[in-house]
Amino acid sequence: MGVQQEAGVGGEALEVWIDQDLCTGDGICVQYAPEVFELDIDGLAYVKSADDELLQAKGSTTPVPLPLLPDVVDSARECPGDCIHVRRVSDSVEVYGPDAE
Repeated sequence: MGVQQEAGVGGEALEVWIDQDLCTGDGICVQYAPEVFELDIDGLAYVKSADDELLQAKGSTTPVPLPLLPDVVDSARECPGDCIHVRRVSDSVEVYGPDAE
């Protein structure tokens, strides 16, 4: 699986976004990476900006800090709603999540 190595080791910038239409509000993502994800008052998960601001606009993305990549990837894998998408910034190709190749 070359994708994993390319994404993590190549040092390529990655971003993550959540499809709130599919979010179950389970909160697994917040347990894995509270620096990146947060449950809002509506019970759904959202990504946070680098300065900890909740990004509620549909399709909002936030950069994935390299030290948190394993946690973000685990969030995407364990998410019961399959709603967490991690993609390369350079070409918007999804590397982790339901639409990853």
